[in-house]
Amino acid sequence: MLAEAMTALAAAGGTAVVQAAGTSAWQGLQQAVARWFGGGDEERVRAELDRLDRSADAVSGDGGEDGEAGLLRSRLREEALWQVRFETALANLGGADQVRAAEALRQLLREHGSAGPAPAGDGQSIGGNVDIRADHGSAAALRMGDVTFGIPPRPGPPQG
Repeated sequence: MLAEAMTALAAAGGTAVVQAAGTSAWQGLQQAVARWFGGGDEERVRAELDRLDRSADAVSGDGGEDGEAGLLRSRLREEALWQVRFETALANLGGADQVRAAEALRQLLREHGSAGPAPAGDGQSIGGNVDIRADHGSAAALRMGDVTFGIPPRPGPPQG
């Protein structure tokens, strides 16, 4: 089993792939990730570029019949897929090779991993602070990273 730091690094890799897809950061990240997985083998690099293209297509669509929900599922699926790929690649290495690959991935993410807010199809993409309020009793409860959606407390009686 990978140490927690390696698992977190793999998760950051998966997130970076999905967030960069469809942005100006995509080509640089795509090339760097393909080279990281390819390990100097040009045939493997090309195969990784194809795989990354398929992932970008999956997360930049309109979600099909399911709309935004389908797009969100695609993004989560691709993020998990890439996390597992990074974890597996790191876990298959031993000792010094694993340490070198982890450092190379950290460097890759420092250079290419900050794509900003992920595109959200025809919906909204938000970076920074957000204040969301329920209207007429409707609200959803969903927690993603540092963003929490929930049912706010009911207001007290009018004062004044």
